[in-house]
Amino acid sequence: VEAVLAAAEEQEAEKRRSITVEKELELEYDLGNLLAVDRNPPPAAALRGAGPRREALLRALARDNTQLLVSRLWELPAERAGGAGGPLVAQLPEPTFRLPREKPPPKPRPPTRWEQFARLKGIRRKKKTSVAWDEQAKEWRRRWGYRRAGGDPSRAWLAEVPAGADPEEDQFARLRREKRERVARNELNRLRNLARAHRAGSAVPAAPLHPTGHQDRDELRRVARVARVSTASLGRFQPRLPKESAEPPSRSGGKKRRFEPLLGNLAAERSRQLELLRDMGSKKPVLDITRAVNKQLRQEEAEAAAANKGKKQSKRGKRGRRQQRPGRSGKKSGARRQPQQQKPAGGGTGG
Repeated sequence: VEAVLAAAEEQEAEKRRSITVEKELELEYDLGNLLAVDRNPPPAAALRGAGPRREALLRALARDNTQLLVSRLWELPAERAGGAGGPLVAQLPEPTFRLPREKPPPKPRPPTRWEQFARLKGIRRKKKTSVAWDEQAKEWRRRWGYRRAGGDPSRAWLAEVPAGADPEEDQFARLRREKRERVARNELNRLRNLARAHRAGSAVPAAPLHPTGHQDRDELRRVARVARVSTASLGRFQPRLPKESAEPPSRSGGKKRRFEPLLGNLAAERSRQLELLRDMGSKKPVLDITRAVNKQLRQEEAEAAAANKGKKQSKRGKRGRRQQRPGRSGKKSGARRQPQQQKPAGGGTGG
């Protein structure tokens, strides 16, 4: 009986020890980030060397700190999620510890000139609905485009003469002219946007696929890629053809961007940072020889073209001035033109 009682007391003490942890210095908690910082110095003698004793000490230390953190979490106000039968959820406070990050935060986009003007004038954007009530048709219609609400002003049977306009002017012709100008302006803006996108290197839509009797290798490769990316998985689970790349193609036809992992490869991260510091600390700038040579060649070609253009314009102007001066064909002009008439046809330099 004494042995059974002693074993029961030992089990009860073990249970109490599992939830009761004593520390000389109280831990610092950040319950918003589920973080606990232990300022108590560990025994240095037990941490020397590598062995089972050190591993056991570290496991016991981690277990005690986790127990303290969980005990603090149970002190927070909690509620049932999803009703009375749902799980018990604790309401975490706002985090106070700023966690470090490897990558710098993204820079905010600078405001455009219109955004600066709108902020200065206090203009706020009001989102309009895509439909509007048409009083004439007594139904909801689109606000813009074909069969819009209010109809086309140039097709109306009545046109109001604006204040200060010429009363003899044909208002219907004016409305049709303004519509043609708006259409031309929109088309010009569309072409400018296409040219800007082409200069920026955006993807140009590929030519349509037309089946022909003799298809070259590039066309067959393009057709195979289009057929592969037409699936929901972008061809990830489709069988590959012989001599086809293992990487699945993308819808845009370009290579998929790959980002470096945030954690793991510390040697590569260290080498990149050292190379960046070396470039920043060096007094000699990094020179791309190919790009510099190409820039110099383009500059020389532009200067030569500008010089040739200036010479042509000067010659053309002299010829025009000579033709605009009639009646001045004296002896001097005849004397000047005489050697040119006696010049041999062979074009030799001596005789």
